Amino acid sequence: MTGETDLRTLLGEMRPELNPGRYAFTMAEGGVPSGVSPVVTVAEPEGLTLVVSQADADAAGMGYDYVAGWITLRVHSALDAVGLTAAVARALADEGLSCNVVAGFHHDHLFVRYDQAERAMETLRRLADSAR
Repeated sequence: MTGETDLRTLLGEMRPELNPGRYAFTMAEGGVPSGVSPVVTVAEPEGLTLVVSQADADAAGMGYDYVAGWITLRVHSALDAVGLTAAVARALADEGLSCNVVAGFHHDHLFVRYDQAERAMETLRRLADSAR
């Protein structure tokens, strides 16, 4: 189950996939509310950050300021791979696109402003094409 470490391979085979839906970054006081299924949780000293579907956040009455599209890089990247996050962030930044990255065991996940998700996908496809 060893992930890929070669940067050129990672970029050329990243196969970005835009997951359906809108995702809200929110805070949970006292744990995850009933009926909410987070796709990401991050425990910080200030509280529990959740990334949840916007529908879940709305139904639970959770406040949020940022709604994102969720892009999964389908290449199985090693957790100790060097340069993938930097290359992706640089390509998106060059297009004026913000990006929040979360590394899972198998894949990297990017959260970009929802209204810019298609532009981000185009940028990532160009980056992959240039690495092949």
